[in-house]
Amino acid sequence: MKSGDRIRVATATEELEGRLMPSTRSGYLVLKLDSGYNIGIDESKIKNKELVKAAEPAASKETSVEQKKGLKKIAILHTGGTIASKIDYSTGGVIAQFSAEDMLNLFPELTDIANITSRQIASMQSEMMRFAHHNLIAREVAKEVENGVDGVIVTHGTDTLHYSSAALAFILEGLSVPVLLVGSQRSSDRGSTDAADNLLSAAYFIAESDFAGVGICMHENSDDANNLILPATKSRKMHTSRRDAFRPINTTAIARVNYAEKNISFISEYEKRNKKTITLKLIKEDIKVGIVKVHPNISADQFAFFSGYDGLVLEGTGLGHIPNQKVDDASAENAKIQKAVEKLVADGTVVADSSQCIYGRVHMNVYTPLRELQDIGVVGHLSDMTPETTFIKLAWLLSNYSKDEAKKLLTENLRGEITERTEKETFLV
Repeated sequence: MKSGDRIRVATATEELEGRLMPSTRSGYLVLKLDSGYNIGIDESKIKNKELVKAAEPAASKETSVEQKKGLKKIAILHTGGTIASKIDYSTGGVIAQFSAEDMLNLFPELTDIANITSRQIASMQSEMMRFAHHNLIAREVAKEVENGVDGVIVTHGTDTLHYSSAALAFILEGLSVPVLLVGSQRSSDRGSTDAADNLLSAAYFIAESDFAGVGICMHENSDDANNLILPATKSRKMHTSRRDAFRPINTTAIARVNYAEKNISFISEYEKRNKKTITLKLIKEDIKVGIVKVHPNISADQFAFFSGYDGLVLEGTGLGHIPNQKVDDASAENAKIQKAVEKLVADGTVVADSSQCIYGRVHMNVYTPLRELQDIGVVGHLSDMTPETTFIKLAWLLSNYSKDEAKKLLTENLRGEITERTEKETFLV
């Protein structure tokens, strides 16, 4: 039996029927009675339980919304996550709201901003996503662009939103309209939700600006005053629960949006809308790329594990270091690590260096250990990509180019993922 099922419970003194609810206390069953009240029952006192009726998933209905003349067309594509959810108080679980009618009931202000179409293309928590889902989103975005929309909003869980934004930036070549990924840290029906401001700000930005390309729209601060349009390949989730969890890394935000005051102010240069033809360069769904987070006492086996992989990202310390030199008897394993990485490269795995520092730039010419990594073919010198973007870019490159081309292109700026100059103002902005 699962949450939402209608069940009958018998104890020594009574028989109760209702919906099974999630329980936060071990040893107790929670039942929602027909009166609407919840009751907790000590499971040790239950003599019998039987299923009356299994829960039925909430349906996502397709509806049409009246289109207004003079407004731009925005498609909202839902993939799941907190922003597309609300509490179902009949079961205690979370259900999705995907139709245009449901979305406009939650956020009726959208009808004053643009003509909205809304549909579900996936339904999952974002940590469940794989390359196949990045490709799915890209294909659906391309369909909307080809159908003539003025912009696309992708609602997405926040945990891996920055992976997906980077993937879409690389996959969608020649994008002529804005595509904004929008998430929320709290579900849409909660008083503290950030969903409304994020979604309305994204729609307003699409309708009122000339921006083209992929971006992220999330809170600038913990209050509701401003939202930021963040670069797709240079942003990261930096907090587990704050509403302003996403920050630009090694760069600034693209724009600030104050929906309440109907104001957009651009912070950095951006690509404007154009008449380019969109091309899809998908990520191979069976490509094998890994990430190794370097730490003290790491073993050579942890690198050798990736034998046979197409690519590997080293999330090194500082400037991109890994422990690859024997300096005394206790560090003999380090020499084995160097040999393990060397074998990976020799066997055809493209190995890319990045830094777990998040901010700053990999520099492989300063210290001898990093020079030794370069000598055996590890790439990444002068990259200031986050490890997450390095991972996505490497997978995308290996899906669309030869390994030699991928090595060369990794440190070339293709979608704004590498900045030419590190400015002090971009640290912890």
